[in-house]
Amino acid sequence: MTDTRTDPAPITLLLAAPRGFCAGVDRAIKIVEMALEKWGAPVYVRHEIVHNRFVVDGLKAKGAVFVEELSECPADRPVVFSAHGVPKSVPAEAEARRMVYVDATCPLVSKVHNEADRHHANGRQMVMIGHAGHPETIGTMGQLPPGEVLLVETVADVAKLAPRDPGKLAFITQTTLSVDDTAEIIAALRARFPAIVGPGKEDICYATTNRQEAVKAMAPRIDALIVIGAPNSSNSKRLVEVGRRAGCAYAQLVQRAGDIDWRALEGARTVGLTAGASAPEVLVEEVIDAFRARHEVTVETVETATERVSFKVPRILREPAA
Repeated sequence: MTDTRTDPAPITLLLAAPRGFCAGVDRAIKIVEMALEKWGAPVYVRHEIVHNRFVVDGLKAKGAVFVEELSECPADRPVVFSAHGVPKSVPAEAEARRMVYVDATCPLVSKVHNEADRHHANGRQMVMIGHAGHPETIGTMGQLPPGEVLLVETVADVAKLAPRDPGKLAFITQTTLSVDDTAEIIAALRARFPAIVGPGKEDICYATTNRQEAVKAMAPRIDALIVIGAPNSSNSKRLVEVGRRAGCAYAQLVQRAGDIDWRALEGARTVGLTAGASAPEVLVEEVIDAFRARHEVTVETVETATERVSFKVPRILREPAA
């Protein structure tokens, strides 16, 4: 029987574990689905509920309407705030308009918000390590009055900081950053401001850390790395960077199997495959099937952690409709 594969040479796929959906993403999607079940369509969602086009399009098909600002939402329909969190001004506006709203902010992002509130109450100015313009950074900085949160993105930014009182500082971080990059920035902050106070427990979330560790474990064994995730997904982009730093010669970020640059993979015989925390497992299976259509494929799992985390949905969704 003739082999119809475009490249019949065998290839090994190393499948990272953990990968894909984290507990916060799973909860956020469930919140939109439960809101649609409770109140019917349309349910409005401020910003993408999670950074994944496949997920967003699936929820749109069920009746979710995605907007960027609360002003785009009618006051008589429910609205869900995305998993990335929102500034305090957003729920305040919703309450002023007497809207029904559900906050899908990941509990681990809410933890960072609470830290910022606590330090502010103790008279400390905050330094946030994060990416300018990212929804999570905007939401976290929006927990405090203007000027109370100073943003740094790189080690070089630390040297430019001009805090109100160098002896009354605390730092927080975006939850989806590179663990290694963030450690370098924290070291620079501690060197310049010895009295700076950090979080009791690291702000970078367990899912981000676990996915990066799995990539580090497989990097020495692979010729190339494919990360499934959206181009605006911070944790997905960090996985590409982590793979390159860990020794992987080539890494690419794809949203779907159709985005794979097969020419760049020519000659690769061991390929790592992972997915950002907003990417569903169905897209992983799609990529594996695409490889099987071209190669004889062996799949091995590289497991570095087991995740059993889950988060409850807000009470408003568990109560019967009025």
